[in-house]
Amino acid sequence: MKVKNVKDVDKLFKVIDECRGRVELVTAEGDRLNLKSKLTQYVALANVFADKTIGEMELIAHEPEDVQKLVMFMYDGEA
Repeated sequence: MKVKNVKDVDKLFKVIDECRGRVELVTAEGDRLNLKSKLTQYVALANVFADKTIGEMELIAHEPEDVQKLVMFMYDGEA
């Protein structure tokens, strides 16, 4: 799924932390980074999200209930 215009990156990471299964960020090169990892959240993504806004990114959630959580985040006015 594509996630666009996220203004509250901290809330996005909180939603991802609440997911039961694996949630991955797909990079422009096609690599998949595990967003459940704090190391990935704070180190690998620090440069991309330095301004605290995400223009667009692709996420893969492996559990249907996690997909629902992410969709609800996007429609909650925080994305």
